[in-house]
Amino acid sequence: MGAVVGTLTMQTKQRRPSRDKTDDELEMTMVCHRPEGLEQLEAQTNFTKQELQILYRGFKNECPSGVVNEETFKHIYAQFFPHGDASMYAHYLFNAFDTTNNGSIKFKDFVMGLSILLRGTLREKLEWTFHLYDINRDGYINREEMTEIVRAIYDMMGKYTYPALKGDVPQQHVDAFFQKMDKNKDGVVTLEEFIVACQEVSIVLHLFFLKVNVLEQIN
Repeated sequence: MGAVVGTLTMQTKQRRPSRDKTDDELEMTMVCHRPEGLEQLEAQTNFTKQELQILYRGFKNECPSGVVNEETFKHIYAQFFPHGDASMYAHYLFNAFDTTNNGSIKFKDFVMGLSILLRGTLREKLEWTFHLYDINRDGYINREEMTEIVRAIYDMMGKYTYPALKGDVPQQHVDAFFQKMDKNKDGVVTLEEFIVACQEVSIVLHLFFLKVNVLEQIN
């Protein structure tokens, strides 16, 4: 997930104008949906105040209103996967960031999620990923949900997907996922089963992201 979400912050690092703290604090009072103060966000995340300022500039540049709706999020995300259809995966990712389920992502939502994905503990990252895969939010990952996630990843990668998509490939990945994760063989994966199994796997991303090296293929 780090490689995927890293693309979301790439623009913020490239657009770093020469401005001071006062400018940033002033901007943060002018948007329609004012985010938490920098000091509070610094305390709640693993980012420094300077890093939050940079992230906020990029966020506001893409979303002047201070919030991102799903269509805007999909449009931004699709730019990083021009050879595939990222809309469905972006939909699931948007829902994971939209922790209040109100159909929009505020700056606080964005940086709280990003903080976990980039600098959280292993357990925090796995919990976040579990909630991404738990599409219906019932506390379990079932086969239907995992199949939708796998297909969304294949659609997103397009021609860069390896192995190439064939009729039974998504199901093979889902079967491998449940063989490893579903310890009690009840047909669903709980959060604890997910975390324990992931901690036993030496390279977790090979299972979750279909052995796709996103950055090498795109660059």
